[in-house]
Amino acid sequence: MPASDASILRPQATDLLTWYDRHRRVLPWRALPGESPDPYRVWLSEVMLQQTTIAAVKPYFAAFLARFPDVAALAQAPEEAVMSAWAGLGYYSRARNLHACAKAVAAAGAFPDTLDGLRRLPGVGAYTAGAIAAIAFGRQEAAVDGNVERVVTRLFAIETPIPAARPAIRTLTQELVPPDRPGDFAQAVMDLGATLCTPKRPACALCPWMAPCRARSLGTQETFPRKLKKVPGVPRRGAAFVAIRSGDEAVLLRTRPPEGLLGAMAEPPTSAWQPDYDVARALLDAPLDARWKRLPGVVRHVFTHFPLELTVFVARVGLGGAAPAGMRFTPRRDLEGEPLPGVMRKVIAHAFDPKAEPERKPRGRPRKDPGPAPLLAVTDPDEGPRFRPAPKPTPRQAPVATDQDSAGEDTPPPPAPARKRAKPKGRRP
Repeated sequence: MPASDASILRPQATDLLTWYDRHRRVLPWRALPGESPDPYRVWLSEVMLQQTTIAAVKPYFAAFLARFPDVAALAQAPEEAVMSAWAGLGYYSRARNLHACAKAVAAAGAFPDTLDGLRRLPGVGAYTAGAIAAIAFGRQEAAVDGNVERVVTRLFAIETPIPAARPAIRTLTQELVPPDRPGDFAQAVMDLGATLCTPKRPACALCPWMAPCRARSLGTQETFPRKLKKVPGVPRRGAAFVAIRSGDEAVLLRTRPPEGLLGAMAEPPTSAWQPDYDVARALLDAPLDARWKRLPGVVRHVFTHFPLELTVFVARVGLGGAAPAGMRFTPRRDLEGEPLPGVMRKVIAHAFDPKAEPERKPRGRPRKDPGPAPLLAVTDPDEGPRFRPAPKPTPRQAPVATDQDSAGEDTPPPPAPARKRAKPKGRRP
């Protein structure tokens, strides 16, 4: 279709909803057709799904609901329990805001049912408020996540890079939201972006909005959305100190400050994380005097803004030793109950089962095959050389004795007749 024809078409919500009714995904937090959505489940899922995949969220969502079945139970829970249930999902400020939001909702008696009321809750931004308002309360509001951004920038061929394009994307999405079934529409656009309008190789032939899609008509759909090139963060390094108590293998832990990266989470004591951290002086940062052993390899973890490398030191301490001020020993069997983020779980796992870094392949041309080993080969320097003798030549067999021969088997064979020397060729004298 020519671009001029595509430009006069406009995406219709009815086309998308017809597709959604046939192909909607069944998700644990999504109400089935005919069911009323639960605002608590909608809110919880939307917070968990921020910057996290559906596959990663599903088990956490089920475990969270089992532990905190409603907003009142979540509000009454200690912060440590909430952080422990969240451990592994990352972006831990979401868990702190989740707990604060639950307390606010419990105090009010229910979730507010308007966009403005939802925006006033702790940790609820424009996207989450729009999603809850549309899905849980049927408000005609737009919910714009990464999937929706991709769909809309392709539909209208928006050349402005993200994040500068986001106000225009929100305006265009809001204009598409129908007055009826706004919740289904919000989920339909998300499903479209997740299943058909994917970042690479979108299935345009199956898309209900293929005809009005401007990027599709131009053949540039895979180039949207436009994004500014990310500047990689400066790597940081540090040391982690895992003190293991003899007897119960309890691990020394502390709680990080409530604000900042990994706020209110548990960790083995670590040094500062700096680009120029000197591991050779790491023992100056150790939390207590002990015989610290540096383990081979490092623990690597990538945060949003920078990659991190931690060198792990391990020490065994006596059963009667007291933890330093502000720290605690947690038995190994109870570590699952601690709010340990993913990077600290890696550190502890490395401390109990250290693994050296895999050898890197040498650069340049591969060396030639040295060929077969020599006859004198050393296979183990501790055992000394082992000899691999050369095979003996097959001995000549003696002539078989006959009845006419009076010699036995031990009789040496008669000497071979002497060869006649060949005369040199030449002229006769």
